[in-house]
Amino acid sequence: MSARRRADEAEQRREVVHVCHRLYARGLVAGQDGNVSVRLDDDRLLVTPAGWCKGDLRPEDLVVTDLRGNVMGEGRASSELRMHLRIHARRADVTAVVHAHPPIATGFAVAGETIAADVLPEIIFQVGEVALVPFGLPGTPALADAMEPWLEGHDAFLLANHGATTVGRSLRDALFRMENLEHAACILLAARQLGRVRTLAPDAVRALREAREAVRNDGG
Repeated sequence: MSARRRADEAEQRREVVHVCHRLYARGLVAGQDGNVSVRLDDDRLLVTPAGWCKGDLRPEDLVVTDLRGNVMGEGRASSELRMHLRIHARRADVTAVVHAHPPIATGFAVAGETIAADVLPEIIFQVGEVALVPFGLPGTPALADAMEPWLEGHDAFLLANHGATTVGRSLRDALFRMENLEHAACILLAARQLGRVRTLAPDAVRALREAREAVRNDGG
């Protein structure tokens, strides 16, 4: 492995650990919940290990696999590796995947509801339409199969009775979408408790969607 490649991998390891620690600190995961992956290159994936608290992870604890899920080196990859592999295989634009159990957003998923796409500008522009994925047993191919119909055209997924997954062109994008998703869920829940949820005007929704697509098409 070249010195440049080793340096890039070391930086990615630090970034994944930073994301994991932030997820844990913000209460978006608990215990051994959650998993994160990022593409190292065209042939390799860096993923969190199975059975670890995300708040305790160190760069050296992360696991490298090929794009078929074979471990390259030591360690045991997350039990949700199949979901990550499916997303990376279907979305050439995605380099990072974050799966967490944000409490309020997951509450929406348990209730069989998605996050309304016509209420908050931040959701429309930064996250996009949030897919509500039918239940697939965690740790099995059923979860990846359940997500398959929604993978194209969505960057955020509520997983029925399970949690949430976000993707991005970078770890930062995927992390921010997860935080935005939970923040939006908290706001919507508060508005419901106050007795009214006001939606945005159709022309505003359209303008925000067009702005989002322009950024996406520009590689942002």
